[in-house]
Amino acid sequence: MKILGIGVDIVDISRFNKLIKSNNFIKRIFSNSEILIAKKIRNKKAYYAKRFAAKEALAKSIGTGFRNNLNFKDISIINDKLGKPSFVITNKIKNIVKDQFKTSSFNFFLSISDEKKYSIAYVILQKNK
Repeated sequence: MKILGIGVDIVDISRFNKLIKSNNFIKRIFSNSEILIAKKIRNKKAYYAKRFAAKEALAKSIGTGFRNNLNFKDISIINDKLGKPSFVITNKIKNIVKDQFKTSSFNFFLSISDEKKYSIAYVILQKNK
């Protein structure tokens, strides 16, 4: 297994107090499934902050940032039944990774956390054998 890229991002959760009051911001940045899940979450600003950081970290791990037609909404985070987060890998993400690294066999590993004032996300992009 070879590491192709890593990405990390940290955000101040308080920035999201005002941002999440804007429906335009939420609809521009988050997938429909993320928005539906947020409706059930008590601490929405921490929820959105963690996902925002994860999307930034994924874009950094690819090495392109938000270029080559990659948008925030193209990246969606889901959690398994135990709470482990992962990315929904779309064809657009597959194609960007394939163009950037000349491989179609890869995995993203995601860790997200928050503590009072900050949310952080760390992503490893790994090539499979």
